Amino acid sequence: RKARRGGALPRLRLAPQRSLMPQPPTFNLQPATPPGMSQETYYDPADLGRFGDIAEWDRELARKFFDWYGEVFKEGALTEREKSLIALAVSHAIQCPYCIDAYTQDGLQRGVGEEEMMEAVHVAAAIRSGASLVHGTQMMGRAKKMMM
Repeated sequence: RKARRGGALPRLRLAPQRSLMPQPPTFNLQPATPPGMSQETYYDPADLGRFGDIAEWDRELARKFFDWYGEVFKEGALTEREKSLIALAVSHAIQCPYCIDAYTQDGLQRGVGEEEMMEAVHVAAAIRSGASLVHGTQMMGRAKKMMM
């Protein structure tokens, strides 16, 4: 199966007068609810499918964003598969449940395996925790000055 172009954003469902808006790929997300967990969350999984609605309040900026987003995810020095895996890792680092859902699905559709996905998540976690720890040097320097 040929990989989709344009990243993991849902396809915009716009009225005919908005036909100039770019059309990112669609996602048929079925949020998985682990046993013992409620389906009620702060984030509404259906919001991902309504992402294109941001154009209602600023059509021009939305068009620019979706055009840019689509270009970013086109194959270049990195394959679309590699970009999807990077997006999955970043999604975890920034803790975006919409992005995690979208890029888990996108990665699976592009042939990314479970082991690769989990390794990418660990890379993101290592970078995020390292960024927290390196700030410890700032604290140490400040504390040393204060104790002089």
